[in-house]
Amino acid sequence: MSAPERIPPRRVSPQELLAEGELTVRGRISGASNAVLYCTVEHEGVSAACVYKPVAGERPLWDFPDGTLAQREVAAYELSEAMGWGLIPPTVLRDGPYGEGMCQLWIEASAEDSELLALVDGEEPEPGWKAVGLADVGEERTALLVHADDERLRRLAVLDAVINNGDRKGGHLLPAADGRLYAIDHGVTFNADDKLRTLLWGWAGEPLTEEAMEALRRLSANLADGGPLAGRLAELLTAAEIDALRARVAELLRTGRHREPSGQWPAIPWPPV
Repeated sequence: MSAPERIPPRRVSPQELLAEGELTVRGRISGASNAVLYCTVEHEGVSAACVYKPVAGERPLWDFPDGTLAQREVAAYELSEAMGWGLIPPTVLRDGPYGEGMCQLWIEASAEDSELLALVDGEEPEPGWKAVGLADVGEERTALLVHADDERLRRLAVLDAVINNGDRKGGHLLPAADGRLYAIDHGVTFNADDKLRTLLWGWAGEPLTEEAMEALRRLSANLADGGPLAGRLAELLTAAEIDALRARVAELLRTGRHREPSGQWPAIPWPPV
């Protein structure tokens, strides 16, 4: 008699693991303005570390009166996936030990690929770097804030312009050991008013790459009324915010250039980390 055929274990996707797995809180991440809990999640023999941000731990924001920060985090992930760049770790909205919240796969940053931002002397960046602007470093001294001329950051600059990110800081950039760059903390996004505030202004006014233009064209089609992405976002954002999102995508396609500071809102977050 032949041996019974072994059935390989079913592959569990990160999204299924985060949404369906048993969530166990292991500790709280200090220094965050809202509740951020470090957790593990386990489902069908697969486990991973993750971050859980319960809605109950969010501080109210006067300029984001509708919805929740957790919903905006999920919407940002959905946009990143629709653009095909995978810049945001898998993120879902689910119930947890402290109620509904955002659950996101934990990304361990690699110390070997951390040179993305710097403060340097002089008025011009070195080759391989892009200038953001002068920063006050104390004792009546200034230094030039620069970021790497890195294609991963350039994609993120486009994504931030699309989602209207009001808080892109250096500490939100996580280079992984496999060479990928991930971005986190997208609670203050998708405002209907222009709130773009970022450290990634080095390409401001420059032509968008053809890759970026193609991603924007694909996104524009996916945002059409009746499409699955538009339907999903309608569960997370207001109608006015979705209309403003479509307008931002259309404007980037019209100009074919990276966003520039509007002059009506602080362009750089503070503190920058």
